[in-house]
Amino acid sequence: MPEASTEPAPAVTLRAVTLDFKSKLEEVIDPGAAASAVEAGHHVWIDAQIHDVHAARPVLEKLALLNADVLDDALTNDPLTRLARFEDFIHLVVSGCRPTGQAFDLERVDVFIGQRFLATVHRGPVLFLSQVKRDYRADFQRHAQSLSFLLYEIWDHLIDNYLNVQKLMEERVEQLQDELRSEDVDDSVFTRISELGADLLHFRKILLPARAVLADLSTRKSIFISEATQPFLSNMVGTVEHVLQDLLVDRDILSESLNLYMSMVGHRTNEVMKRLTVVSVIFLPLTFLVGVYGMNFQIMPELGWHYGYGYFWLLTLAIVAGLAWLLRRHRLL
Repeated sequence: MPEASTEPAPAVTLRAVTLDFKSKLEEVIDPGAAASAVEAGHHVWIDAQIHDVHAARPVLEKLALLNADVLDDALTNDPLTRLARFEDFIHLVVSGCRPTGQAFDLERVDVFIGQRFLATVHRGPVLFLSQVKRDYRADFQRHAQSLSFLLYEIWDHLIDNYLNVQKLMEERVEQLQDELRSEDVDDSVFTRISELGADLLHFRKILLPARAVLADLSTRKSIFISEATQPFLSNMVGTVEHVLQDLLVDRDILSESLNLYMSMVGHRTNEVMKRLTVVSVIFLPLTFLVGVYGMNFQIMPELGWHYGYGYFWLLTLAIVAGLAWLLRRHRLL
């Protein structure tokens, strides 16, 4: 029986590949030689998947491509989409979404793009970045001219990720709509509506900075992003705008569905109260008569009438018939 491996798990998984845009060839190289390859004029893509944040920092520092401040930012800060420009590179933070049931978790990816290198740093596997690694070769072979095509690939798959999340939100809205229209609605629906509203708001907070960063990348000239890539990034701004608009529509539909449900509940309550009011109106004078003739006075002439009991019921029927006629006339019955 083979012995179990006692080697500790690596703090970071590194992959480096050189891309030759003239010959359309790519070659996997030793990540430790990435800085030398960049200095030699090669275009290098380095992907770092972090498993241990504290132990990964010295490994990333040995690459000699990024300074300590941006590494601290990449390893410690929140997954908020933003952009920072430096003299030697651009630091871009993007946040993807990984569906978990009906909700989603954020997946941060730090993208560093210089003239001859692009580095992606992330914790664990990232859904949209895995798709980039799977699909980028087709565009690389067809029309890629610089490393900024990878930036386009990242944003393209990230927006597809956003569209999938928006579709998930839309399905949840439709599901709640159907549930609100059914007869067996319980109070738990309000909790689910509240959770969905919070998720829609959270998703909007992700899309707004993504739109701003994407607009900045597509309009502001930079030596790190080719002019051929910028029009494609500009087209993606419109797609993000559409996702934001669809998100607002989903929120409005959810709000209107809840308002309609509450109106229906209020209408049913009013109908019940209307029936109770009709019953009260009819029985109020009858209760008065019963109260009068239930008193214990010794002298009550009606008690001596031979047909007093019959007269009482005739009076009762006359009151009921008269009230029923009045209520029906006023469309209350």
